[in-house]
Amino acid sequence: MSASVLTAVAWPYANGPRHIGHVSGFGVPSDVFSRYMRMSGHRVLMVSGTDEHGTPISVQAEKEGLSVRALADKYNRVIAEDLQGLGLSYDLFTRTTTGNHYNVTQELFLAMWRNGYVVAKTGKGAISPSTGRTLPDRYIEGTCPICGYDGARGDQCDSCGNQLDPVDLKNPKSRINGETPKFVETEHLYLDLPQFIDSLGTWLQTRSEWRPNVLKFSQNLIGDLRPRAITRDLDWGIPIPLDGWRDQSMKRFYVWFDAVIGYFSASVEWARRSGNPDAWREFWTGDAQAYYFMGKDNIVFHSLIWPSLLLGNNGEGAGGGEPGGFGKLNLPTEVVSSEFLTMSGSKFSTSRGNVIYVTDFLRDFGPDALRYFIAAAGPENQDTDFTWEEFVRRTNFELANEWGNLVNRSISMAHKNVGAVPTPTAPTAADHELLETSRRAFGVVGENLRRSRFKAASSEAMRVVGAANRYLSDQEPWKLKDDPARRDTVLHTALQVVQDANTLLTPFLPHSAQKVHELLGGTGVWAAQPQITEVTDLDVPEREYPVLTGDYASEQARWESTPIEVGRPLAKPAPLFAKLDPELGETGPEWAPIVK
Repeated sequence: MSASVLTAVAWPYANGPRHIGHVSGFGVPSDVFSRYMRMSGHRVLMVSGTDEHGTPISVQAEKEGLSVRALADKYNRVIAEDLQGLGLSYDLFTRTTTGNHYNVTQELFLAMWRNGYVVAKTGKGAISPSTGRTLPDRYIEGTCPICGYDGARGDQCDSCGNQLDPVDLKNPKSRINGETPKFVETEHLYLDLPQFIDSLGTWLQTRSEWRPNVLKFSQNLIGDLRPRAITRDLDWGIPIPLDGWRDQSMKRFYVWFDAVIGYFSASVEWARRSGNPDAWREFWTGDAQAYYFMGKDNIVFHSLIWPSLLLGNNGEGAGGGEPGGFGKLNLPTEVVSSEFLTMSGSKFSTSRGNVIYVTDFLRDFGPDALRYFIAAAGPENQDTDFTWEEFVRRTNFELANEWGNLVNRSISMAHKNVGAVPTPTAPTAADHELLETSRRAFGVVGENLRRSRFKAASSEAMRVVGAANRYLSDQEPWKLKDDPARRDTVLHTALQVVQDANTLLTPFLPHSAQKVHELLGGTGVWAAQPQITEVTDLDVPEREYPVLTGDYASEQARWESTPIEVGRPLAKPAPLFAKLDPELGETGPEWAPIVK
């Protein structure tokens, strides 16, 4: 029986619309993986939501003249609509301001507290001198005291990878307004990370299939782990369920702490909404596998800190203990981290004007061209520069000229000459060779997708497309009017490979895969799409919000080569992908022009 698979997708911050740099890290890779896993017979639970607590939300709300909750409501909906448009097949995309998330977060915290993995101590917290508001660690930048990198964040240095505290930075500045933070004595609760060093080290030694950059980065940091604050002085967040803390209006859980717990709370919410409140256990216990998708700036939270929280809940740190109320929970099977998608060598940044919003991109170019670019040319193992020139080239030559042309000419010739999928007779060695190439690709592409090697997977799928185009050029069925039996065999072979290639490309191109399914005479849903549903908060009935969900179990897509149905009627096809004006590669669109 196939293992159940949890796809845990990094939570986008609800302080603005998402840009394509965001979805290249957490969005498209996780969906390509999940669609393949469903097609290959696994039960999949893909969850995430908007991350809505912390100072950045409050700061943005002030800028827009909205209450904090109104701002979170606004961008929760904007982001959900973007992700739906991109075709990200969440079983549940929710948010961190639900009653369910509050309850689950507090329950997991109490399990860690009872097991002795949370301690109270006094430390120095960063305050904005002008507003008196706590500054999040990530909103403080300065010079790294270890490697001297100018641009280290208050929680870690992206250059040397070390965990930091804001007070340790040289020349610290607030990213919000540029002022120098004031550091004041304050009592907080800390996750006692040193108690997990041995457990984390042993566990990481078993993670042999991880991407080398993720594994090495994580192993290098274990010895330097220090207690890490899980509370902050602010009023927008989840209350702390302890005597002496719960009534303090300016003490809340730190946003990073409740956000990583969101993977579990979203699973619990999904189960409760499914009618079986215990359904989450299938994806969090036993032989279930769990894959976490994010950008490289979130590796430490998913490879060290979130596993520490789970170990603390399970009672598996140095101090022992008993599992909390939810029982023993699985640690990640793999942390799938992407590098950065850049523009002209710089990170996508809304504040710096280096940004291409998902909404604009989908409006003008649709979802599949972007999905394909991210999978085939994205930042899988190294930072990758997005250029309009490369986007135009990939769209025109790979999607339109290669794949779209194969679909169009194969179906057009069969429609014109037969009106349906023709009957093959006396296949030749050339026919058998192409069909075997197509069948073998399922194993190669599938193994690459299982290991989140999206570039290799898409390349192999397109190799089949290229082979089919060469086959048609060599066989020249348009010259076989006097030999209809041979012509029909060639067209049947081509259509079989079109159907196979469409299956191979479905995880990457689910929207166009549905069109090809219909062009080949298929009916019903081939590749299911997510839907936005308005729901009532399970624990706070007066609140409503949108969620992304979908019926993916009933889709027809399966990871296998199936014989194409002879005699199935075919209509004249419309172009699958429109070619882009080459000038776009030189100028960019009006809403994201190339600055020379």
